[in-house]
Amino acid sequence: MSVEERPLDELRRLANGYQITQAIHVAATLGIADLVADEPRSSDDLAAETGSDERSLYRLLRALASVGVFHEEAGRRFSSTPLSDHLRRDTPETLYGWAAFAGRPLVWRSWGDLLHSVRTGENAFRHLHGKDIWEYRAHDPVERAMFDQAMTDVTRGINRSLLTAYDFGRFSTVIDVGGGRGALLVALLEAHATMRGVLFDRPEVVEGVADALDTGVAERLRIVGGSFFDEVPGGGDAYLLKAIIHDWEDSEALAILRVCRRAARPGASVLVVDRDLGAPNENPSAKFGDLNMLVMPGGCERTSVEFAALLAAAGFRFVGDTPSSSGWHIFEGVAE
Repeated sequence: MSVEERPLDELRRLANGYQITQAIHVAATLGIADLVADEPRSSDDLAAETGSDERSLYRLLRALASVGVFHEEAGRRFSSTPLSDHLRRDTPETLYGWAAFAGRPLVWRSWGDLLHSVRTGENAFRHLHGKDIWEYRAHDPVERAMFDQAMTDVTRGINRSLLTAYDFGRFSTVIDVGGGRGALLVALLEAHATMRGVLFDRPEVVEGVADALDTGVAERLRIVGGSFFDEVPGGGDAYLLKAIIHDWEDSEALAILRVCRRAARPGASVLVVDRDLGAPNENPSAKFGDLNMLVMPGGCERTSVEFAALLAAAGFRFVGDTPSSSGWHIFEGVAE
C-alpha cells in the first residue's frame, strides 16, 4: 500500500527539484542512456567508458534510479527504463538535447537570478550579461549549437501530436518562420508528398541544414537566411511560427506577425504553435515555461485570447485554437 505524501514532504520534494535537473543533465552529457540501451552495465564499466569517477557515478545513477530514470540491478548494474529511453540520442522522441541544455551554466545562472527579475521586471539574462540571449548566442557557437539541438529534440518530441491534431495537408507551400534546423518542416514534408516548404531562420542557424536532408525532402525544400524582423519569404499558403512568438514581449511579437502579414497573400494562414497558458491552478508546464521566458529570452506565455488579440492587431482574422496531445496548440489566423 502506498503512503500518501504529506504536504511537508511534497513541498520539500518540489524545493529540491533542481537536484534532479542537474542529475539528469549530467547523465545526458555523459551519454549514459545510450550506453545502457541494449543491456545492463556496471557502474565500473560506465565510469571507464565516460571517463568518470566510479564511486561518484554510482551515486549519481542510484539517485536517478530512485526516481525511475534508470533501474538499479544487483552488482551495481544499471539498465534502461521508459524514461531513460527518451534520453537516448537515437530515439525519434528524444529529450537528450533539452536535458543536456537545461543544466548548462548559462541557463542555471539565469534561473539563479529569478529573484532580481521578480523584484524589478528585468530580464535576468540581460541583467547578468548586458545583452539579450539572441545576441549572446550569435557570438557563441557552442551555446548556439546546444540550443539548436535542444529545440530540435523538443520539436521532434511533439511533431506526431501536431500532425495528428491539425490538417497541414491542405497547404501546398509552408513557410517555416524561425524554423531552426527544420525538424517540424521536414516532418510535414515527409508526411505530405506534394507539399513544398521554405525554411527561414538566421543565416548562422540554417547553415549546413541542406547537407543533412534526405534527398526526397531536399528537392521540395528551400532554405533562406534572414531576420523575421525585416522580411520573410512570400508565396506561402501557411506561415508557421513554432515556439517563436512566446520568446518576445507584445511589441516584438506584433512586429514579427506584421512582417508575416506583409508577405502573406489574402487568404493565407498564419499558424502560431505555442502553449496555452491555461486557467489558474493548472498547466504547470506552461506557467513555469513562462518563468523561463522571464529569465532567459524575455518573452512570455499567453492565453488563447491573448494570441487572438495579437493576430488581429497584425491584420489576421483569428479562426481557431487547435490543442494537441502534447499540450502545444496551433493558433490560426487568416490574412484578410
